[in-house]
Amino acid sequence: MDVMITRCAGLDVHKATVVATVRVPTDGGGRRIVTETFGAMTPDLMALRDWLQAFGVTHVALESTGVYWKPVYYILEDAFVLLLINMQELKRVPGRKTDVKDSEWLAQLLECGLLRSSFVPPPPIRELRDITRYRVQQTRDRSREVNRLHKVLEDAGVKVTSVLTNVMGVSGRAMVEALVGGTTDPIVLADLARGRLRQKLPALQRALVGHFRPVHAFLLQQILAKIDYLDEALDRLTTEIDRRVAPFGPMLIALDTIPGIDRIGAISLVAETGGDMHRFPTAAHLCSWAGMCPGHDESAGKRRSGKTRKANRYLRSTLIQAGVAASHKRRLRVADPLCACQESSWTQESGGRRGTSDS
Repeated sequence: MDVMITRCAGLDVHKATVVATVRVPTDGGGRRIVTETFGAMTPDLMALRDWLQAFGVTHVALESTGVYWKPVYYILEDAFVLLLINMQELKRVPGRKTDVKDSEWLAQLLECGLLRSSFVPPPPIRELRDITRYRVQQTRDRSREVNRLHKVLEDAGVKVTSVLTNVMGVSGRAMVEALVGGTTDPIVLADLARGRLRQKLPALQRALVGHFRPVHAFLLQQILAKIDYLDEALDRLTTEIDRRVAPFGPMLIALDTIPGIDRIGAISLVAETGGDMHRFPTAAHLCSWAGMCPGHDESAGKRRSGKTRKANRYLRSTLIQAGVAASHKRRLRVADPLCACQESSWTQESGGRRGTSDS
């Protein structure tokens, strides 16, 4: 195979070590191969960078191993052209896999121009992505705590969740706090209902009859404290995200006009795709990269599987939620930047937030 890159290197990345192989020309016109193992701590990675520069390396390919590739990438990205490689696409012959062989194989494929790099966004998008993903995890943690609250109430025989749509709304929260405070009279508890929920007072009184014990009060107190903490954390994360997405304001408004996409979904799309569509030649390329296209596995004229491949789970979940939301719309929303700008969707999440509707 022809040599496309004369001075290149392949890195096999692990938690504690990085195996590096360089391929450089010799004076006789041949190719010199040198392999060295480095640690994964910052001083070791800086030594790796100096070692690669000493060989005049211009291009480096490295494995996308868990999160262990990130410190390596960040140390080297200013000094070399980096290609982040998904090794699942580069299967080796069984029985011939070692760390050294992996680094040599990466270097050889890079030398011949046969590698395709994964998308790594610029630092501002990486930081936004880290925060939005962390917010997703905190939102899921809050939903789990609300589910635990439901479980404790069911264990106590308090079937209020069968009447209330959102037990963490204003009325539901007031009833739960009253239970924790020692009030067990169903009439008194039901009288805490507000708004349209008061139309369900008889059903609420029946649902609030149970066998509430001190252990239930203790558990609910702990759960409510954690939900409050998560609410505060989510508010802080939302403020920081809003600050960081300010430069993408026009793009977010445009995305928000798409049926099924709200502000949360628009921010997720920007964070996961980088907001620059020039790297995707067509919409089909973007769908394929997001893992939303049917698989194509055909042999002897028979199609064996149409399963989609694994991809960015955050982007995939955003697109699926948007598709489901769009399917429930009765008519397409008219693109109105003014309305989109006035819309505040951060509190419209599954599980609800304190102060939402009680119906």
